[in-house]
Amino acid sequence: MDVFEKLKILSAAAKYDVACTSSGVDKSSAGGSIGNAASCGICHSFSADGRCISLLKVLMSNACIYNCAYCLNKVTNDVPRATFTPRELAELTMNFYRRNYIEGLFLSSGIVKSPDYTCERMIETLKILRHEYGFNGYIHCKAIPGADSALLDVLGMLADRMSVNIELPTQKSLTMLAPNKSKEAILKPMGLISHKINENCTDLVKYKHAPKFAPAGQSTQIIVGATDDSDYTILNLSAALYKKYSLKRVFYSAYIPINSNPLLPALNTKPPLLREHRLYQADWLLRYYGFEANELLDEKNPNFNPLIDPKCNWAINHLDIFPVDVNTVSRELLLRVPGIGVRSANRIIQARRVGKLDFAGLKKIGVVLKRAQYFITCDGKIAEGLKITPDNALNALISDSGKKLIEDSSECRQLSFFDYISAPNKLLTV
Repeated sequence: MDVFEKLKILSAAAKYDVACTSSGVDKSSAGGSIGNAASCGICHSFSADGRCISLLKVLMSNACIYNCAYCLNKVTNDVPRATFTPRELAELTMNFYRRNYIEGLFLSSGIVKSPDYTCERMIETLKILRHEYGFNGYIHCKAIPGADSALLDVLGMLADRMSVNIELPTQKSLTMLAPNKSKEAILKPMGLISHKINENCTDLVKYKHAPKFAPAGQSTQIIVGATDDSDYTILNLSAALYKKYSLKRVFYSAYIPINSNPLLPALNTKPPLLREHRLYQADWLLRYYGFEANELLDEKNPNFNPLIDPKCNWAINHLDIFPVDVNTVSRELLLRVPGIGVRSANRIIQARRVGKLDFAGLKKIGVVLKRAQYFITCDGKIAEGLKITPDNALNALISDSGKKLIEDSSECRQLSFFDYISAPNKLLTV
């Protein structure tokens, strides 16, 4: 099998991993090296299912010894198998880079023989790129759960970002669908990476030229919809991972039915992309807006409303707090107003030092008044002609952000340059 045939098989096998983003690290090439990684991101393209990718995204091998029910590459699947040698993959990466096809590499792998053996092959590939070719571009590498900690140390010194996919949110789900994996085995390398990053930051304070360990941090991925785990369970797990392991990002991947199994959704089930979208919105609120997971959902309401985004839903349920006066309210509460983002909140704080703001001024600043007007006043005055009631606010917010999703529910999918044929999507029940 030639390299091109391997590339077709292994790039197709990698498309279900969505943790592929801009670099998050600012690093220019030094003398005698080639390539660079810019913090503003790198060239983007689109995979067949519409996901935005920016790197050569490929598996080292899809010859996996594990038997995860949801995975295309599980050992019992009758699919074409291929494995790159470290030399083949390094040369392929450099050839693509020199032709300006890519700016970096996203490398993952099925488990070949053992976690240690797989990790050793990935390390050899990265060593060829870094040391032999002097490649200084961005590399995102998947850490293999179960691999020796010494191997993960070496991998972290060669990669810009590392990630360990937790995949399913509970041990019960892992036991049911991924019997070869355990939550403990996944969290152990995650903790090791977090510890090494913190330790390395201390070294860099003391020694300017100390080698960097995964300077772009670590991330993980959670599959949404393969099991009956609620949004509440998933969001609480994400919040805990951010706090304990200082993750840069948790990615949510709508489950795409590819295997027939009574424990999994039927093959004609459409991926729950709207649910994935709501989780990303909620994740943003956790990281940048000061929300806690238990503020957005609880055991009585464990799933997000598909008709309205999480921030609007929270505001509707807390109308006793609103309306607030934009000229006097704290930044923390400003960030909780629908239609006001981090940037517009900062602009409001800056502008009101000079003078009082009115609704026209808010519009110029960038506030989305279609949503915000139901939750704010300007110098004690509401928007002209507006009658604020819970029903009015809810109907307006659904009209603004949810009605079109309902009208287009039969076609609710991510944008794609390719044909995408599947059964109509079913909206979540709440």
